[in-house]
Amino acid sequence: MSNKDLLDNIKKLRELTGVGFKDCKLALDENGGDIDKSIEFLRKKGIAKASKKMSRTASEGLVLAKEDKGMISIIEVNSETDFVAKNEDFIKFCKELSVLNFSCKGNLDKINNSKMANNLTVKDNLVSLISKIGEKIIIRRAKFFDNKDGLNFFYVHSAIEKNIGKIISVVKLDGIIKGKNEEIGSKIAMHIAASNPLAIDREGIDKQIVDKEMEIIKAEIVNSGKPDDLAEKISKGKISKFLNDNSLLNQIWIMDPKKKVFDILKENSANKEIKVIDFEKYKVGEGV
Repeated sequence: MSNKDLLDNIKKLRELTGVGFKDCKLALDENGGDIDKSIEFLRKKGIAKASKKMSRTASEGLVLAKEDKGMISIIEVNSETDFVAKNEDFIKFCKELSVLNFSCKGNLDKINNSKMANNLTVKDNLVSLISKIGEKIIIRRAKFFDNKDGLNFFYVHSAIEKNIGKIISVVKLDGIIKGKNEEIGSKIAMHIAASNPLAIDREGIDKQIVDKEMEIIKAEIVNSGKPDDLAEKISKGKISKFLNDNSLLNQIWIMDPKKKVFDILKENSANKEIKVIDFEKYKVGEGV
């Protein structure tokens, strides 16, 4: 690493951690110039000020989609405030990331080490952007949908530009015939954005989530003073409702409360039954 590069990295590390010149240089020397590893190194030594920017919560930002030849990639980039999410430099960074995400097929490690238009890596550009804007910014998650085994559809909610917004949902469906029943794909993607399913069917919901919900339900019933035999019966009914409400196929269809999603898929099937192969929903800051 040249002296100029070292000085630049020391400056970035000092900005991110609030640690003095000497300790930043030592951290970089010990970690081959890697900023992220140097932050971790300083925090372990207890001399980073809780990584003053990186310890803050980033729950605003943008989600972006890119589509090409039936393949779709989505990525979420977070900032601390919505003001930064509207910043021109932030949006430009996110747009370039979206293109890289598509070529890297949703692999965050590959994205972070990819070169951007200025010939610097994503992680180096991220540090520079944090230093310039003065907020924590993170590349939170990414996913890629290939064009095998079905057709992909997506929906963007609260779009600020084409394929950029606050919520993006993607669904892969088998059994869609182009020009015949593909309109239902976009509607299913819209339903996912509105209804937030946890899995395709009841069996797909994470057992830990189900067990936790059952624990809460039982405690609530016991605290209400119901006898044990009645409590068991009530808890089974409530957990069944929870599973239906959170599994896509069993959810009430947003456009007709008298029907469920599996009814809609059946109604719109043509030569072949429509099946949900996969889906994903990204909402900015959800779960942060």
